[in-house]
Amino acid sequence: MRGRFAPSPTGYIHVGNVWSAFLAWLQVRQAGGTLVLRIEDIDEQRSKGEFVTALLEDLTWLGLTWDEGPDTGGPCGPYVQQERYDRYAAALAQLAAQGLLYPCYCSRARLQAVGAPHAGEHVVYDGHCYGLSKEEQARQTKKPSWRVHVPARTVTFTDGVYGRQDEFLPCCCGDFVVRRADDLYAYQLAVSVDDAAMAITHVLRGRDLLSSTAQQIWLIETLGGTAPAYTHVPMLMDAGGHRLSKRQQGITVRSLRGRGVTARALLSYLAWLGGLLPERRCLSLADLVRQCRFEALRHDDIVLPDDWLSQVSDISKSF
Repeated sequence: MRGRFAPSPTGYIHVGNVWSAFLAWLQVRQAGGTLVLRIEDIDEQRSKGEFVTALLEDLTWLGLTWDEGPDTGGPCGPYVQQERYDRYAAALAQLAAQGLLYPCYCSRARLQAVGAPHAGEHVVYDGHCYGLSKEEQARQTKKPSWRVHVPARTVTFTDGVYGRQDEFLPCCCGDFVVRRADDLYAYQLAVSVDDAAMAITHVLRGRDLLSSTAQQIWLIETLGGTAPAYTHVPMLMDAGGHRLSKRQQGITVRSLRGRGVTARALLSYLAWLGGLLPERRCLSLADLVRQCRFEALRHDDIVLPDDWLSQVSDISKSF
């Protein structure tokens, strides 16, 4: 097994990030596999070097160690996306050679007005620019983004938590952007190229990315790679039922460390809250690997109660 944790350095990691990082680490450690840490920093405006440094420090403090990554190296490097642009350019050239790439001149306002939402996560493109002639393209004044044309095909896969998924590409994603109008590579392209090139066999990530999986499988296979097995896990929410955000105060690993929270208490609490452990008690990392049961993982999103920090403090006393 080769798994990966692939965070974006756009802020300090918080409890929600810890939840998915812990499960990705746990899946690999229970299987005796290799864990890859990849820094997904293609959002050049928001990604910061200071957050990369903090990320490595926070994961190390948590004990969620990796086998290959930007600091340790490995056979599939570089492990920072801004150092992998040549791979993405080659993938675009391959898609163009297959006749699948075309420019899109649609404004954001048009896309929101005519696109059909899919699963509440993204808007499905209506294919407006796919049929433009060379003459029509030449009359455009807006710098285009670049889209890949998907076939009328159903992608079927079995998710590790949510079971069989049958996704008809024109309806679940439509022709999607692989390079933005500002010349930055799109997430869907970069993650697909990297997962294939790094020989990732298992991807564990949040349920919010389940709707992106079919297009990534298709893209990986179209580029000649083998798609990994996917496991999407329920999201960690605040007491109000809102998804945790890097903008929220008091939930970053840094702030928790400052309050005296221990790493093993935090991870043990999250494992219990998510259903992986039957009892709320503090365990070592080795015991977490031995005792956590993935088959007992909850399927519904997990809400942090108002007093969750005091509960974490309480279980730290049981170690």
